[in-house]
Amino acid sequence: MSAAPTTLRMTAGEAVVRYLAAQHVAMPDGSEKPLFGGVWAIFGHGNVAGLGPALHAHRDVLPTFRGHNEQGMALAAVAYAKALARRRMMAVTTSVGPGATNLVTAAAVAHVNRLPLLLLPGDVFADRRPDPVLQQVEWPGDPTVSANDALRPVSRYFDRITRPEQLLTSLPASIRVLTDPAECGPATLAFPQDVQAESADWPAAFFARRVHRIRRPTPDADEVAAAAALIAAAKRPLVICGGGVKYALAEKALAAFAERRRLPVAETQAGKGALSFDNPANMGSIGVTGTAAANALAAEADLVVALGTRLADFTTGSRALFHPQMRLLGVNVAAFDAAKHGSQPLVGDALRSIEALDHALGNWSAPASWWDKARQGALAWAREVDRITAPANRPRPSDAEVLGAVNRAVGPKAVLVCAAGGLPGELHKLWRAADSQAYHLEYGYSCMGYEIAGGLGAKLALPEREVVVMVGDGSYLMMNAEIATSVALGAKLTIVVLDNRGFGCINRLQQGTGGAPFNNLLADAAPAVDFAAHAASLGAQAEKVASLAALPEALARARAATRTAVVVIDTDPALSTGEGGAWWDVPVAVQAKRPAYETARKKQKLGA
Repeated sequence: MSAAPTTLRMTAGEAVVRYLAAQHVAMPDGSEKPLFGGVWAIFGHGNVAGLGPALHAHRDVLPTFRGHNEQGMALAAVAYAKALARRRMMAVTTSVGPGATNLVTAAAVAHVNRLPLLLLPGDVFADRRPDPVLQQVEWPGDPTVSANDALRPVSRYFDRITRPEQLLTSLPASIRVLTDPAECGPATLAFPQDVQAESADWPAAFFARRVHRIRRPTPDADEVAAAAALIAAAKRPLVICGGGVKYALAEKALAAFAERRRLPVAETQAGKGALSFDNPANMGSIGVTGTAAANALAAEADLVVALGTRLADFTTGSRALFHPQMRLLGVNVAAFDAAKHGSQPLVGDALRSIEALDHALGNWSAPASWWDKARQGALAWAREVDRITAPANRPRPSDAEVLGAVNRAVGPKAVLVCAAGGLPGELHKLWRAADSQAYHLEYGYSCMGYEIAGGLGAKLALPEREVVVMVGDGSYLMMNAEIATSVALGAKLTIVVLDNRGFGCINRLQQGTGGAPFNNLLADAAPAVDFAAHAASLGAQAEKVASLAALPEALARARAATRTAVVVIDTDPALSTGEGGAWWDVPVAVQAKRPAYETARKKQKLGA
């Protein structure tokens, strides 16, 4: 019997595909699954003749999906990773030129939200023989520059593969970043088309099956002791739950910790759903799109525990939300985030940090009076949600009334996907989510166009769950082609399009800062769009309802459909929920509004 070969001859493109197919991940239930759920590909000049044959040859172990827009494909991949708490991910390959630059927005989404995304854009010739080639961006002072350099600032790892053997170090380096809980973000391997097709001898061991285990960094004992002392001294503590809680699978631990220690918990957009909406500790959303219950506590809290959140301005009310003497404890797997805003850092995995703090706190719990006040506020807000989302007698409903009807129809366990415009603010305050997968908002980058592609990615990740996409007409018009992809893949979505004839939330912001209504609403500038007819042309079951009263029956038909179904309803662009919320720093140019703006800025807590 001859010995197994120690080297294998193949192209660089095939080496990439075989390496990705060999990567697996240990799942929370103890099973092992492929790390990559597949590769999204639009073939073109720069990848069709290199990576294309390799993907075809290995499609049984690494499936290839074809979308209709490179940004849409990458957004679907981002959503896939988000829905699976960063345990699994996808790769995306594109052509040399506009296909590659179409990835920039999606890479920024992944970067901001700390989500894994492997990008394999084609690149110009490494040997430069035929330069300048079709779609090549030339920079006279630096011949190494290509369009792919636009991806550098939005990548956590970037390399240009100019020799096949460079993959022996760059592929493992990419996987390290993609699976690291602190460094996680997009990895880009710009892949010149001639290198993709070049053959080399590869160590057979490079393609051995490997199982990755997501690291759980344990917090430093001294930092735990200091953090526990800070909590024990607090009389009015508040926890802010961010996406890091979900990525650490720490939902149950947080619920037990908060109830045992009488700690009220407020939610960021990324953290919403970590505690069920009816959990006694859950105060709902915080910040600019926050509930009255959470924001009232934030204004009084003497200690805020920022658990797995990067403390963006919507969460902190542009640093003006909290009590001036508030102390801040930053609990985060990334030291960069743990130290923000002058906080006392506790660097570690959210689950391990909760466990360590729980042990260190002994019998301590927050004062009963603080807990009682929090509970009363939460119950009062629950009554407000009922009132705000109830149907009202008006010609066109508000977004809040529509989302209330949808929430009642689909229940708190459907996966709700949304991203930008006025809807995220209403959903953050008002949507009732039963678990951490039930609320899927991309609001770190507030990316219009994420919604439908993101819904597709969420459905591929969670095929057993019902996925409901809520999207405004503005985002729909920006990116809708993945409706056709969802139909082709049998990844059934329920899509609710709220048509307010333009960019309603920015129109409200424009007027709220003293500006005249301008360039946002389309009533006088464009013909009405028949969104139902458009969605039907993409293969969806689609209908438009004439009123809020007709929406529940239309949703029932959509949910019963065997393919992606779209329901369209007109809404009022002037209406939004005034209850709850906090100030947001938006510089004001209109002089009549400037004094009030300057007064509000004085409340900002400045510092590190």
